[in-house]
Amino acid sequence: MPTPTTPSNAVSVLPVIMAGGSGTRLWPLSRAGFPKQFLVLSGNQSLFQQAVQRLVGLASPELRVQAPLVVGNEEHRFLVLDQLRDQKVEPSSVVLEPLGRNTAPALTLAALAAVENGEDPVLVVTPADQTVADGAAFTAALQQAVAGAPETGYGYIRSTPEAKVAQFVEKPDLATAEHYLREGQYLWNSGMFVLKASVWLAALEAFRPDILAATRAAWAARAVGAKFVRPGNAEFAAVPSESVDYAVMERCPGSRCDIRMVALDAGWNDLGAWDAVWQVAEKDARGNASVGDVLLHDSDNTLVHATSRLVSVVGLNDVVVVETADAVMVSDRARSQEVKKIVGELGTRGRGEHNLHRKVHRPWGWYDSIDSGARFQVKRIMVNPGASLSLQMHHHRAEHWIVVCGTAEITNGDKVMILSENQSTYIPLGQTHRLANPGKVPLEIIEVQSGSYLGEDDIVRFEDTYGRTK
Repeated sequence: MPTPTTPSNAVSVLPVIMAGGSGTRLWPLSRAGFPKQFLVLSGNQSLFQQAVQRLVGLASPELRVQAPLVVGNEEHRFLVLDQLRDQKVEPSSVVLEPLGRNTAPALTLAALAAVENGEDPVLVVTPADQTVADGAAFTAALQQAVAGAPETGYGYIRSTPEAKVAQFVEKPDLATAEHYLREGQYLWNSGMFVLKASVWLAALEAFRPDILAATRAAWAARAVGAKFVRPGNAEFAAVPSESVDYAVMERCPGSRCDIRMVALDAGWNDLGAWDAVWQVAEKDARGNASVGDVLLHDSDNTLVHATSRLVSVVGLNDVVVVETADAVMVSDRARSQEVKKIVGELGTRGRGEHNLHRKVHRPWGWYDSIDSGARFQVKRIMVNPGASLSLQMHHHRAEHWIVVCGTAEITNGDKVMILSENQSTYIPLGQTHRLANPGKVPLEIIEVQSGSYLGEDDIVRFEDTYGRTK
């Protein structure tokens, strides 16, 4: 329902945030299990949270802005909820893709959700991995685009008559890109789109009916829970993987479509590689940017990002140094895009550093694997107030728990006990157990695992607050 300050004829706007993707070019900070959109790379909010705030800020007397719809990956579902909760933002829906199929199917899922109840809002679609320096300019440009979206026309985004799109070119090669810059008539495509849900569905029907039909089938097989909407797994696996640009936008100019653009001069950057992070970062007099515990000497135009220890550099020029608890990456700044080749090699070799950090976030808190050997592993575990792990057991390991901060409620077989700081317990191999935090402050424990196999897949869950089975 419109608010008292919103007229009944206000345009209904549904913000859509594309939160999938792995951000391989920002490794080792970005991992498959914790990709760049959920990292804090500029300011004090993650890129995803910045995107949410920018779209929530579109509201005006002429625009009725709904709660955002998020399209994300099943693996990142709790990151999405946690970061929305930190902002006190309740989403209209969180649609989870069981596997990545690029942006065209993701936008189609959002459009199908938008028209589900007979509505046809204007979708304001943005990736979750961008930064914008001038929020006011961004808001003004998007509001201008939204004002034109309800106009009649096929695939139409109205701005001004001079802003008609003549051609879309997705990721040209270097020579072509340099030619475009010299010619002066080309602008970057930000990946943000403003259009009615029905317009996108009609355009996809015209140009890629195979994508639309397969995505409709996945949507029809969806499972709807309290927090998430999950398209059918098998059906979504059959959806062709394609971008919005390749599926529709490159086919529209000169065809039956009329696409318009709004120029955006707001300090936009998609932070596609470490060089882009350096460009938007605050720098010293010699062009150096640093995050964390960093000492620089006689260096220029260098980015140093430290997360867990002191990093010092001497005599570096145009270099990127990124340190995490389990990996260090050093690159020529101009070649930082090639970091994705390292990630590919890690995957080929079956190494875990491409997927998860040493510190792994979970819906109940996090754990940090601080040491390991042939038959033991030591973890530091934090459980949020009121949260609990699943009721579980392990076939191949026993566990010792030592409380170092807070209060722990521990189920150990048929016994339930309360432990406080400096108290401990032992969980025998094969014993059913659970760890919970009944208090109002974070609970921290040290867990020492011992046994013949210590992998994360040695777990049998009997009960789980978060709907996990493995």
